[in-house]
Amino acid sequence: MLPPVARQFVAGESAATALEHTRRLNADGVNVILNLLGEHYHDRADAERDTDAYLQLLDDIAASPLDACISVKPSQLGLDIDAEVFESNLREIVAAAGEHGAFVWCDMEDHTTTNATLDAFETLAEEYPWTLGQCIQSNLRRTERDLQRLVDVPGKLRLVKGAYDEPESVAYQAKSTVDERFEADIEYLFANRDRGVAIGSHDPAMIEHALDLQSTHDTDAEFQLLMGVREDRQRELASDGHDVWQYEPYGDQWLSYFWRRVQERKENALFAVRAVLSG
Repeated sequence: MLPPVARQFVAGESAATALEHTRRLNADGVNVILNLLGEHYHDRADAERDTDAYLQLLDDIAASPLDACISVKPSQLGLDIDAEVFESNLREIVAAAGEHGAFVWCDMEDHTTTNATLDAFETLAEEYPWTLGQCIQSNLRRTERDLQRLVDVPGKLRLVKGAYDEPESVAYQAKSTVDERFEADIEYLFANRDRGVAIGSHDPAMIEHALDLQSTHDTDAEFQLLMGVREDRQRELASDGHDVWQYEPYGDQWLSYFWRRVQERKENALFAVRAVLSG
């Protein structure tokens, strides 16, 4: 059972509870990206189990009036087993989404997975135009070239700063440099795309930078933020007419995800402490 302290960041252990949480967010004008927690599977049966769970989730979304899509992790769909296993499972999910008129995001994991992940995205986005989106991490030194490669692919691109502890040989280390690259990557996408741009950040400066660019470019863009982090700002953006999506994880593998959120930000850790002391 999900303890109260984790409920800020995780929408329960079942799809039913996650969909109920989605309904409440939709009432506030916030759309939802549903993610079944799970990653780094080495048994093909585990990857196929989660693939089946996503197929059922797409059915559930299609049968409801909810404004929701899904997001998957490459290692959850079998990338640690074999790139072909990952691409096959992702293709099955994207094909089902296409039949439902739904949408699928693919998260990005550490730099060792980047080539296989982007290859699958490029292939499947061409097969199923505007049914798939891909996360791109601005802290990686390769990202400028990757964006040039992907800018005309018919799929959405979500920019994030990057959350993995990558070696200096492949990733910028200084926060100021990562911020500069993130701003430059946002500018590149707004200048070169008229649709399919997503800003995945809670940084007020980066959100404002994207809003300024949106006011001067004819580009459809959306803002994506995590469940449990700056939710007031999410609702403010939605009430101002912006396209806002909350990344909402759920499932019984919540403990490792919860502790990552607590360790990432001081305010998250303080919230957890207060919840424990008051509980």
